[in-house]
Amino acid sequence: MIPTLEWTSEGVRFLDQTRLPLEETYVLATSYQQVADVITTMVVRGAPAIGVSAAMGVALGVERSRAATLAELKPEFETICDTLAATRPTAVNLFWAIARMRERFTKLAAQLEMTVKGVAAGLIEEARLMYDEDIAACRTLGANGAELMPEAGGVLTHCNAGALATCGYGTALGVIRAAVEQGHSLHVYADETRPFLQGARLTAWELMHDGIPTTVLCDNMAASLMRQGKIKAVVVGADRIAANGDVANKIGTYGVAVLAKEHGIPFYVAAPWSTIDLATAHGDDIPIEQRAAIEVTHHAGKQLTPHNVGIENPAFDVTPAKYVTAIITERGVLRAPYPESLSELENAAVQA
Repeated sequence: MIPTLEWTSEGVRFLDQTRLPLEETYVLATSYQQVADVITTMVVRGAPAIGVSAAMGVALGVERSRAATLAELKPEFETICDTLAATRPTAVNLFWAIARMRERFTKLAAQLEMTVKGVAAGLIEEARLMYDEDIAACRTLGANGAELMPEAGGVLTHCNAGALATCGYGTALGVIRAAVEQGHSLHVYADETRPFLQGARLTAWELMHDGIPTTVLCDNMAASLMRQGKIKAVVVGADRIAANGDVANKIGTYGVAVLAKEHGIPFYVAAPWSTIDLATAHGDDIPIEQRAAIEVTHHAGKQLTPHNVGIENPAFDVTPAKYVTAIITERGVLRAPYPESLSELENAAVQA
């Protein structure tokens, strides 16, 4: 797998997803501020990858700190965490990762004779562990969801929920990869996913690397293909899943879910457990990131719209749980009623 991000002795190295598919270039972040910028500008994107990126940013900030004592480090650590938390508001993995790094920092700092260098080493270890855990979770949820895919036929996906959105293998594309590995004969229809074109640029690039047949669709073509019977299932990722099963994902996902329901096509959501937000009761409480108008008004540096026209550019929408056939996680496949199934799986993990 081409690494989406990786910890190096020089800093955190990111595959620049804004340059794909035509240029395979990398960005090296040598400070936590640069990691924050990489997340904000979508050099790295996808909820799981954002979470691990933030964890590495926290570790990098502490490693590069000039604090001589833990007392000096603690306020700086809070600034590091707050800066990274302010990058993108919708992906709950971001806040999950930072909370986990805060917990590790607290435990390390409480140890007698602990030094700033020792804390940094512990945080680097934690961030690298989260990286490995993410790949393992994607492989497991992929295997869990593979049996839900048709033995043959078309599968529609929206945005990019592949290796590029994670530390490797992917969520929605992980399900597709696992199904293909098990012998399913799938053809992936990738929504282009305006305005950032993650489907056209990233999903198509990934799947072509894997030799999986792929066709890119304009976002308004899905209904027609569903009516023609070319789509047998839909599988997407998620940036946050509320306690009632409502799903926040890339803008346009809601419309795809409604179309799938109308045409009797199963609509699956694949995400690691770190994307589940049981503290948020329902989708109306999920913050939706509003991005810059220039992403809509311009493409490849060329203006497409009239001067001064109004622009709406939410990065995500919320799909109500009633449209979700199943939620695929590394802990298992959940079905409605989601408040019960999510709660049961969380309680089982706590008891284990």
